[in-house]
Amino acid sequence: METSTRNLRSKRALLIFNPQSGLAIESPRQLKDILSAMQAAKFITEVILIQPDFDVARMVQNALRRGIRMFVVSGGDGTIETVAQQLLGTRATLGIIPTGTQNNLALSLGIPSEIPAAVALLRSGKRIKIDVGLASCGEMRQSFLEVASVGLLSALFPAADEIQHGNLVRIGDFLSTLVSSPPAHIHLVCDGKQELDTEGHVVLVANMPFFGAHYQVPIQGTISDGFLDVLVFSNLTKLELLQAAGNGMQDPRIFHCHVHEVDILTEPLMPVLADGVSMGEGALHIQVQSRALTVMAGRKSQEMN
Repeated sequence: METSTRNLRSKRALLIFNPQSGLAIESPRQLKDILSAMQAAKFITEVILIQPDFDVARMVQNALRRGIRMFVVSGGDGTIETVAQQLLGTRATLGIIPTGTQNNLALSLGIPSEIPAAVALLRSGKRIKIDVGLASCGEMRQSFLEVASVGLLSALFPAADEIQHGNLVRIGDFLSTLVSSPPAHIHLVCDGKQELDTEGHVVLVANMPFFGAHYQVPIQGTISDGFLDVLVFSNLTKLELLQAAGNGMQDPRIFHCHVHEVDILTEPLMPVLADGVSMGEGALHIQVQSRALTVMAGRKSQEMN
């Protein structure tokens, strides 16, 4: 995607770059390409390099106080989500240059993977307000852009994430968890009225259509319609569950509802995860934060309004 810069005014932007996302060896070239493209697009760019234990919240709040209104994040989904948490409800706009491993957020928002095209989108794309989920479990509260999960997928995530990043030693842990995790009784209450009692291994509450290893959720609306999609995998074996996940969640045994909020309780208690953040175990309440985050999206994003 290209856009003419001849008549564009210069615009301030804060580029937040994670050199550890994706293949670290490619980071110097990626940063050079991003800065070159942003300069060509008439951005006055300040650069922040994310390091381990970096205080992202403090950095974002300081930038907001200095009047920064365009935050461009180059990294994987985890880096983007960490910054997005701090921009909820503000007047700032989130721009994304996907340089991570999966890049589900970019895929859901119609953002191209090529750096020049992703930078061009910061000028030519749609500025939209999208929904964000809010999960509460015990004392923990966590906003999420992609998905919250209860059960087997939450238990598998730590090992699967490390395997994805090259730590093959965790394959044994992954397989052990997959084999040993039992199903649970699941009690679900959607929007305070529709109830479901069943047995299964997994509940997903999705805000966007892609998560994990590009698993696709059949979203019923758009990412800014004020709803979340709840999927309960009832009476599926583990093999059938994994097959359904790789087949776009199309199995007719998957219960699917479109909600503003949902309450989930399992017996025994199962692990809860929201965008890769562990929330422990316990009763879970999830609600939508309608149009809480402003992002730059592609013309073919899931936002259709």
